[in-house]
Amino acid sequence: MTDQNAPILLYTTLESAEDARALGRALVTARLAACANILAPMTAIYEWKGALEETQETAMLIKSRRGLQTQLLAEAKRLHPYQTPALLVIEPAAGDPDFIRWIADQTGAAAE
Repeated sequence: MTDQNAPILLYTTLESAEDARALGRALVTARLAACANILAPMTAIYEWKGALEETQETAMLIKSRRGLQTQLLAEAKRLHPYQTPALLVIEPAAGDPDFIRWIADQTGAAAE
């Protein structure tokens, strides 16, 4: 596996499952992501513009590869409905080689 094909996970949160589905579909259709997992609603507690907020959000894990990280972050930010979205890249230490290859294949690595 080349460095560019190393898997990454992009973690983000959105206001609703509908917003998450729209973002996931767009990223998978653009082949910037192999898969997007939408997780059950969660409670987020944070300070925003001086006020303590407590809201329901939907978390997402988006599976991609290191070679697409810059494009993936830019497109996720462009499409994200939040003014300042949580967009965090996580680099797995290891994984099943067949699954990692699938991520690379789904995101067009063979064509690069």
